[in-house]
Amino acid sequence: MFGRLLRFYRERAGLSQETLGSRIGYSKSQVAMVERGQRPPKEEFIAQADKALGAQGALDVAGEKLSFTHLALWFEPFAEAEITASARHEYETHVVPGLLQTEDYARTVFNGAPVDDDVVEGRVLARLARQKLLTRKPLADISFVLELGALTRPIGGRRVHKGQIARILEVSELRHVQMQVMSPHRETHAGLGGPFVLLETQERRQLAYLEAQGHSFLISEQPHLSQLFGKYGTLRAQALSPEESRDMIEQVAKDL
Repeated sequence: MFGRLLRFYRERAGLSQETLGSRIGYSKSQVAMVERGQRPPKEEFIAQADKALGAQGALDVAGEKLSFTHLALWFEPFAEAEITASARHEYETHVVPGLLQTEDYARTVFNGAPVDDDVVEGRVLARLARQKLLTRKPLADISFVLELGALTRPIGGRRVHKGQIARILEVSELRHVQMQVMSPHRETHAGLGGPFVLLETQERRQLAYLEAQGHSFLISEQPHLSQLFGKYGTLRAQALSPEESRDMIEQVAKDL
Protein backbone atom coordinates (compact mmCIF):
# COMPACT_ATOMS: atom_id res chain seq x y z
CA MET A 1 0.00 0.00 0.00
CA PHE A 2 2.88 2.39 0.68
CA GLY A 3 4.22 1.68 -2.79
CA ARG A 4 0.85 2.42 -4.38
CA LEU A 5 0.61 5.65 -2.40
CA LEU A 6 4.10 6.68 -3.50
CA ARG A 7 3.21 6.00 -7.12
CA PHE A 8 -0.02 8.00 -6.80
CA TYR A 9 1.81 11.12 -5.57
CA ARG A 10 4.64 10.66 -8.09
CA GLU A 11 2.26 10.45 -11.05
CA ARG A 12 0.18 13.33 -9.69
CA ALA A 13 3.37 15.41 -9.65
CA GLY A 14 4.10 14.37 -13.24
CA LEU A 15 7.47 12.81 -12.36
CA SER A 16 9.04 9.66 -13.72
CA GLN A 17 10.67 7.14 -11.39
CA GLU A 18 14.06 8.27 -12.69
CA THR A 19 13.32 11.96 -12.06
CA LEU A 20 12.03 11.33 -8.55
CA GLY A 21 15.05 9.18 -7.81
CA SER A 22 17.49 11.87 -8.93
CA ARG A 23 15.74 14.47 -6.75
CA ILE A 24 15.90 12.40 -3.58
CA GLY A 25 19.24 10.67 -4.17
CA TYR A 26 18.11 7.21 -5.28
CA SER A 27 18.20 5.28 -8.54
CA LYS A 28 15.22 4.62 -10.79
CA SER A 29 15.36 0.91 -9.91
CA GLN A 30 15.27 1.67 -6.17
CA VAL A 31 12.17 3.83 -6.59
CA ALA A 32 10.57 1.12 -8.72
CA MET A 33 11.26 -1.57 -6.11
CA VAL A 34 9.69 0.54 -3.36
CA GLU A 35 6.61 1.11 -5.50
CA ARG A 36 6.32 -2.64 -6.15
CA GLY A 37 6.73 -3.45 -2.45
CA GLN A 38 9.97 -5.30 -3.09
CA ARG A 39 12.21 -2.99 -1.06
CA PRO A 40 11.65 -1.36 2.34
CA PRO A 41 12.02 2.44 2.08
CA LYS A 42 14.45 3.99 4.55
CA GLU A 43 13.38 6.91 6.71
CA GLU A 44 15.32 9.41 4.60
CA PHE A 45 13.72 8.02 1.43
CA ILE A 46 10.26 8.57 2.89
CA ALA A 47 11.02 12.07 4.14
CA GLN A 48 12.66 13.21 0.90
CA ALA A 49 9.93 11.67 -1.27
CA ASP A 50 7.19 13.32 0.79
CA LYS A 51 8.88 16.70 0.37
CA ALA A 52 9.70 16.28 -3.34
CA LEU A 53 6.15 15.17 -4.20
CA GLY A 54 4.32 17.70 -2.05
CA ALA A 55 2.52 14.94 -0.17
CA GLN A 56 2.16 17.22 2.88
CA GLY A 57 3.10 14.51 5.37
CA ALA A 58 0.96 11.71 3.90
CA LEU A 59 3.97 9.55 3.08
CA ASP A 60 5.53 10.28 6.47
CA VAL A 61 2.39 9.08 8.23
CA ALA A 62 2.08 6.02 5.99
CA GLY A 63 5.72 5.13 6.71
CA GLU A 64 5.31 5.24 10.50
CA LYS A 65 3.60 1.86 10.69
CA LEU A 66 5.22 0.41 7.63
CA SER A 67 6.23 -3.21 8.02
CA PHE A 68 8.26 -5.22 5.54
CA THR A 69 9.19 -8.85 5.25
CA HIS A 70 12.24 -10.12 3.41
CA LEU A 71 10.51 -13.45 2.87
CA ALA A 72 9.41 -14.10 -0.69
CA LEU A 73 5.65 -13.81 -1.23
CA TRP A 74 5.35 -17.45 -2.26
CA PHE A 75 7.16 -18.54 0.94
CA GLU A 76 5.08 -16.49 3.39
CA PRO A 77 2.18 -18.99 3.71
CA PHE A 78 4.65 -21.74 4.57
CA ALA A 79 6.56 -19.51 7.02
CA GLU A 80 3.31 -18.54 8.76
CA ALA A 81 2.31 -22.19 9.14
CA GLU A 82 5.82 -23.01 10.36
CA ILE A 83 5.53 -20.65 13.35
CA THR A 84 2.88 -22.79 15.05
CA ALA A 85 3.65 -26.16 13.41
CA SER A 86 3.41 -29.27 15.56
CA ALA A 87 5.99 -31.07 13.40
CA ARG A 88 8.68 -30.08 10.90
CA HIS A 89 10.94 -32.44 8.95
CA GLU A 90 13.66 -31.60 6.41
CA TYR A 91 15.94 -33.43 4.02
CA GLU A 92 18.88 -31.34 2.76
CA THR A 93 21.66 -32.11 0.33
CA HIS A 94 23.95 -29.14 -0.35
CA VAL A 95 23.81 -26.61 2.48
CA VAL A 96 23.00 -26.61 6.18
CA PRO A 97 19.23 -26.07 6.61
CA GLY A 98 18.22 -22.48 7.32
CA LEU A 99 16.71 -23.51 10.65
CA LEU A 100 20.19 -24.55 11.80
CA GLN A 101 22.33 -21.84 10.23
CA THR A 102 24.46 -19.48 12.28
CA GLU A 103 24.34 -15.78 11.49
CA ASP A 104 27.73 -15.84 9.72
CA TYR A 105 26.84 -18.93 7.70
CA ALA A 106 23.48 -17.45 6.63
CA ARG A 107 25.12 -14.18 5.63
CA THR A 108 27.62 -16.06 3.46
CA VAL A 109 24.80 -17.94 1.75
CA PHE A 110 22.80 -14.77 1.04
CA ASN A 111 25.88 -12.85 -0.10
CA GLY A 112 25.91 -15.07 -3.16
CA ALA A 113 22.85 -13.26 -4.54
CA PRO A 114 23.22 -9.97 -6.50
CA VAL A 115 21.28 -7.82 -4.03
CA ASP A 116 22.03 -4.79 -1.85
CA ASP A 117 23.62 -5.17 1.58
CA ASP A 118 20.46 -4.07 3.40
CA VAL A 119 18.50 -6.81 1.63
CA VAL A 120 21.09 -9.40 2.67
CA GLU A 121 20.89 -8.23 6.29
CA GLY A 122 17.10 -8.32 6.18
CA ARG A 123 17.14 -11.88 4.91
CA VAL A 124 19.64 -12.93 7.57
CA LEU A 125 17.46 -11.46 10.34
CA ALA A 126 14.36 -13.12 8.89
CA ARG A 127 16.13 -16.49 8.81
CA LEU A 128 17.36 -16.17 12.39
CA ALA A 129 13.87 -15.17 13.54
CA ARG A 130 12.43 -18.37 12.08
CA GLN A 131 14.76 -20.39 14.32
CA LYS A 132 12.51 -19.60 17.29
CA LEU A 133 10.67 -22.74 16.25
CA LEU A 134 13.50 -24.74 17.83
CA THR A 135 12.79 -23.43 21.31
CA ARG A 136 9.22 -22.16 21.35
CA LYS A 137 6.54 -23.67 23.56
CA PRO A 138 4.87 -26.03 23.03
CA LEU A 139 7.82 -27.92 21.56
CA ALA A 140 7.51 -29.10 17.98
CA ASP A 141 8.57 -32.51 16.71
CA ILE A 142 11.59 -31.63 14.53
CA SER A 143 13.89 -33.82 12.49
CA PHE A 144 16.59 -33.50 9.86
CA VAL A 145 18.18 -35.91 7.41
CA LEU A 146 21.36 -34.37 6.03
CA GLU A 147 23.77 -35.44 3.36
CA LEU A 148 27.36 -35.46 4.61
CA GLY A 149 28.35 -33.00 1.87
CA ALA A 150 26.11 -30.35 3.45
CA LEU A 151 28.18 -30.69 6.64
CA THR A 152 31.66 -30.85 5.15
CA ARG A 153 31.48 -28.02 2.62
CA PRO A 154 33.40 -25.12 4.26
CA ILE A 155 30.93 -22.36 3.41
CA GLY A 156 32.26 -19.08 4.78
CA GLY A 157 35.72 -20.47 5.54
CA ARG A 158 37.13 -22.49 8.43
CA ARG A 159 35.99 -20.18 11.26
CA VAL A 160 32.40 -19.96 10.02
CA HIS A 161 32.34 -23.67 9.21
CA LYS A 162 33.60 -24.59 12.66
CA GLY A 163 30.96 -22.44 14.34
CA GLN A 164 28.27 -23.94 12.14
CA ILE A 165 29.14 -27.53 13.03
CA ALA A 166 29.19 -26.59 16.71
CA ARG A 167 25.69 -25.13 16.30
CA ILE A 168 24.43 -28.34 14.70
CA LEU A 169 25.82 -30.41 17.57
CA GLU A 170 24.17 -28.04 20.04
CA VAL A 171 20.75 -28.38 18.39
CA SER A 172 21.14 -32.17 18.15
CA GLU A 173 21.16 -32.31 21.95
CA LEU A 174 17.59 -30.98 22.15
CA ARG A 175 15.34 -33.87 23.09
CA HIS A 176 12.63 -32.93 20.59
CA VAL A 177 15.08 -32.77 17.66
CA GLN A 178 16.29 -35.80 15.72
CA MET A 179 19.43 -35.26 13.62
CA GLN A 180 20.42 -37.93 11.11
CA VAL A 181 23.13 -38.12 8.46
CA MET A 182 22.79 -40.15 5.29
CA SER A 183 25.72 -42.52 5.01
CA PRO A 184 28.06 -41.41 2.20
CA HIS A 185 28.58 -45.10 1.41
CA ARG A 186 24.93 -45.82 0.60
CA GLU A 187 24.67 -46.46 -3.12
CA THR A 188 21.08 -45.24 -3.44
CA HIS A 189 18.26 -43.89 -1.27
CA ALA A 190 14.79 -42.34 -1.44
CA GLY A 191 15.93 -38.72 -1.59
CA LEU A 192 17.84 -38.62 -4.84
CA GLY A 193 15.18 -36.33 -6.30
CA GLY A 194 16.36 -33.43 -4.14
CA PRO A 195 15.74 -31.65 -0.81
CA PHE A 196 12.35 -30.84 0.69
CA VAL A 197 10.67 -29.68 3.89
CA LEU A 198 7.53 -31.12 5.48
CA LEU A 199 5.16 -29.48 7.95
CA GLU A 200 2.26 -30.69 10.03
CA THR A 201 0.13 -27.95 11.56
CA GLN A 202 -1.62 -28.09 14.92
CA GLU A 203 -4.81 -28.84 12.97
CA ARG A 204 -3.02 -31.85 11.41
CA ARG A 205 -2.87 -30.18 8.03
CA GLN A 206 0.15 -31.23 5.99
CA LEU A 207 2.32 -29.01 3.78
CA ALA A 208 5.49 -29.53 1.76
CA TYR A 209 8.00 -27.03 0.42
CA LEU A 210 10.50 -27.66 -2.37
CA GLU A 211 13.12 -25.28 -3.74
CA ALA A 212 15.66 -25.60 -6.54
CA GLN A 213 17.67 -22.99 -8.47
CA GLY A 214 15.45 -20.07 -7.54
CA HIS A 215 12.20 -21.94 -8.22
CA SER A 216 10.00 -22.88 -5.28
CA PHE A 217 6.87 -24.97 -4.85
CA LEU A 218 4.38 -25.14 -1.99
CA ILE A 219 2.45 -28.41 -2.03
CA SER A 220 -0.78 -28.72 -0.11
CA GLU A 221 -2.71 -31.35 -2.04
CA GLN A 222 -2.75 -35.12 -2.23
CA PRO A 223 -1.38 -37.47 -3.49
CA HIS A 224 1.90 -35.56 -3.64
CA LEU A 225 1.91 -34.89 0.11
CA SER A 226 1.51 -38.54 1.03
CA GLN A 227 4.27 -39.47 -1.39
CA LEU A 228 6.70 -36.99 0.18
CA PHE A 229 5.84 -37.94 3.76
CA GLY A 230 6.30 -41.59 2.83
CA LYS A 231 9.59 -40.79 1.13
CA TYR A 232 10.83 -38.99 4.23
CA GLY A 233 9.98 -41.96 6.41
CA THR A 234 12.05 -44.15 4.11
CA LEU A 235 14.92 -41.65 4.25
CA ARG A 236 14.99 -41.79 8.04
CA ALA A 237 15.11 -45.56 7.93
CA GLN A 238 17.96 -45.48 5.40
CA ALA A 239 20.03 -42.85 7.22
CA LEU A 240 22.41 -43.45 10.10
CA SER A 241 20.84 -43.54 13.55
CA PRO A 242 20.88 -40.31 15.59
CA GLU A 243 23.69 -41.74 17.71
CA GLU A 244 25.77 -42.78 14.71
CA SER A 245 25.01 -39.45 13.05
CA ARG A 246 26.23 -37.49 16.05
CA ASP A 247 29.47 -39.48 16.04
CA MET A 248 29.96 -38.59 12.38
CA ILE A 249 29.23 -34.89 12.95
CA GLU A 250 31.65 -34.84 15.88
CA GLN A 251 34.28 -36.35 13.59
CA VAL A 252 33.66 -33.54 11.08
CA ALA A 253 34.23 -31.07 13.93
CA LYS A 254 37.48 -32.77 14.94
CA ASP A 255 38.78 -32.62 11.37
CA LEU A 256 38.37 -28.84 11.15
